[in-house]
Amino acid sequence: MRTPKNILRHELIGLECKVVNAKNKSQIGLHGRIVDETKKTIVLETKKGMKRVFKAGSIFHIKLGRLWVEILGDDILARPEDRIKKKIRVW
Repeated sequence: MRTPKNILRHELIGLECKVVNAKNKSQIGLHGRIVDETKKTIVLETKKGMKRVFKAGSIFHIKLGRLWVEILGDDILARPEDRIKKKIRVW
């Protein structure tokens, strides 16, 4: 079960996501469903099509049920299958 405390160790594909901050200022405010994730990017399905957002330097809000969780892109900067092995700081 995904919770705010363990979200960094779970799959993000299928979750609703908002881009709160990004190095590329045109990506701020993007909102959609995560459809793919690579080592350095997240792909969102928005109303205007697929949008690729770099994780590094970005801040995302991920919806878990009725709750929105803030995730720093630098904290998930790894392949999804490698995040399980990564030591995650407590926040």
